[in-house]
Amino acid sequence: MDTKQRTLLKSKAQVIEPVVFVGREGVTDAVAESLTQALNARELVKITVLESCGEPLEETALKLSRKTHSEVVQTIGRKIVLYKRSDKHGFAHLI
Repeated sequence: MDTKQRTLLKSKAQVIEPVVFVGREGVTDAVAESLTQALNARELVKITVLESCGEPLEETALKLSRKTHSEVVQTIGRKIVLYKRSDKHGFAHLI
């Protein structure tokens, strides 16, 4: 993903609400499965990492990205934005 594509996805992510939350237990199989379903449905997903999560944000983002075969678009504050290309849905034409 190049800088222009990342910038476009960041702008799209500003208006979406988080749909997955990572809590005290960190990146579990249940969290990864929920995120995979969300990515398959939407392509671009925002995640909130709760304060109770003991892992650094960047480490959590990389784990989620690896488990879901997606790309990290942005990490900011306690939020992570992931993108997974799908030929079936809306953002595929943007990337």
